[in-house]
Amino acid sequence: MNKIHENETFTKVDLIQVGSEYENCIFNNCDFSNLDLSGTNFNDCKFDKCNLSLTKTHNTIFNSVIFKDCKLLGINFGDCNINLLSLKFEGCQLNLSSFYKLKLKEIEFQDCSLQEVDFSASDLTKAVFENCDMSRAIFDNTNLEKSDFTKSYNYTINPETNRIKKAKFSIPGVLGLLDKYDIKIV
Repeated sequence: MNKIHENETFTKVDLIQVGSEYENCIFNNCDFSNLDLSGTNFNDCKFDKCNLSLTKTHNTIFNSVIFKDCKLLGINFGDCNINLLSLKFEGCQLNLSSFYKLKLKEIEFQDCSLQEVDFSASDLTKAVFENCDMSRAIFDNTNLEKSDFTKSYNYTINPETNRIKKAKFSIPGVLGLLDKYDIKIV
């Protein structure tokens, strides 16, 4: 039987009980890179300064989970239990990760590196991207309605293949909506 951990703090650990449940737990300076976290449940948890790069997340639950100053390179969040996926990211590196086909309405990314992240076919309605580097991030058939890009940069979004109604952009970031036209703006 899998163990339930409640209201615990884990500091500088590099292994957890896979398949267990973690409720209202805090993970500080933990290195879970390359671990298989499949089937593990995290509810109302916070990860602070942790490395979860290249972790396997098949059927993992991240419900009301906050990642702060974490390294999450190359994670396929589409492998998680998508019915209980609720995330917030602050100061994280998510380069080369994938949110393909996920419903993440009102998700928040603050001060994150989102380079080459795949957001294709995702529902990011009312998402907030605050001060994020989004170079080479992939948006294709993505719902970005009412999303806020006003403080982010280096994004390229094709208005013809994405839904951007009432999304917010600022100058000069809005120029990323014109990249496909290969025009020069002076």
